[in-house]
Amino acid sequence: MRGAPNASTALLTDHYELTMLAGALRDGTAHRDCTFEVFTRRLPGARRYGVVGGVGRLLDAIEDFRFGEDELAHLAEHEVVDEATLEWLRDYRFTGDIDGYLEGELFFPGSPVLTVRGSFAEAVLLETLALSVLNHDSAIAAAATRMVSAANGRRMIEMGSRRTQEEAAVASARIAYLAGFAATSNLEAGRRYGIPTGGTSAHSFTLLHDDERAAFQAQVEALGTGTTLLVDTYDITRGIELAFEVAGTELGAVRIDSGDVGVLARQAREQLDSLGATGTKIVVSGDLDEYAIAALRAEPVDGYGVGTALVTGSGAPTAEMVYKLVEVDGKPVAKRSSHKESRGGRKSAIRRHKDTGTAVEEVVYTVSPGASEPVPGPHDRFVPVPLVRGGTRVPGLPTLADSRERLRHALVTLPWEGLKLSRGEPAIPTTFHRA
Repeated sequence: MRGAPNASTALLTDHYELTMLAGALRDGTAHRDCTFEVFTRRLPGARRYGVVGGVGRLLDAIEDFRFGEDELAHLAEHEVVDEATLEWLRDYRFTGDIDGYLEGELFFPGSPVLTVRGSFAEAVLLETLALSVLNHDSAIAAAATRMVSAANGRRMIEMGSRRTQEEAAVASARIAYLAGFAATSNLEAGRRYGIPTGGTSAHSFTLLHDDERAAFQAQVEALGTGTTLLVDTYDITRGIELAFEVAGTELGAVRIDSGDVGVLARQAREQLDSLGATGTKIVVSGDLDEYAIAALRAEPVDGYGVGTALVTGSGAPTAEMVYKLVEVDGKPVAKRSSHKESRGGRKSAIRRHKDTGTAVEEVVYTVSPGASEPVPGPHDRFVPVPLVRGGTRVPGLPTLADSRERLRHALVTLPWEGLKLSRGEPAIPTTFHRA
């Protein structure tokens, strides 16, 4: 399902990219064939794997990447570039090729997550766009995946829209669903991407009414007994009593949003069971992250509502990806700066696996005429796939549902230690192979 809003993304480029474009057009280097590569030198927070997110959104954005009259007028008014550059931008279309890791794919330091090939002029303009989308969505993907793993099969609801910018909220909801969340409270994400939506009331709804019983009665009458009642506005024990009196044993769930939710969940479960509401579920929320979710694994919690930690990447709001020029006219080029070195040449990757299916190595190798590539074993696979050819998106790329399933299968291939929440080395090592 196409999800990009109907707006030009052209001015999502950076000022310095237009400066380079103007200089390259003037000296004749703008049309040299170039390859740019998106990768990360390290995983943020010493996490053990990264998760690719945002590829679908990025391809949508590239299709919309146009400099219309409004954008050109703004650039002219502020004298950002000269007239020749403005005329070149007027007809801008990306006509090159893009290969990359699919959404829901795991990545590691050095993995060639995205490879962009085209003229310098065409490809350099995509740097900020590519990094803003991939860094944000991949950061959310990693955090959300760790949370889903910690929840160990319990239902997860994304509810972070009030904790981030409005478009970031929609993107975060999309990625949370990819990672395995069951639903989002963000209705726009539901409209754009077909994601299931759900939610409960807030404390303000209870406070609006003269008493808690009246609030519960109104919600049940509007939404049915299968709804989720927020029971901790005042006294949680009394709240559960009233919820049961209003909805009976058919009450869908109660939500606990504050306090020591583990202790309160235990007390709530005992109370509900004693009332005969054994089928009523318990949902907890309130500043949860993957560590808090893991700590609640032994408690009688049926679902989690996660907001702030998810939409901020749970302490790692960027995937730390970079967009680097690695090849010019078929010749490798590389940055030599200390601690920021890059490896020259266009690259691809093969992921090696044991007979059991466990991933053991990411082999990144140079792609060039006459260069040999690693020979795949019976369980190995090449990771990057064609995404764009001649400026046109490759048909038949996976849907969001496909990507969700891809990630679920990818996690199964990690060694057990790779799923730990503690800081550590990447789950599988990256080896660089040059012919």
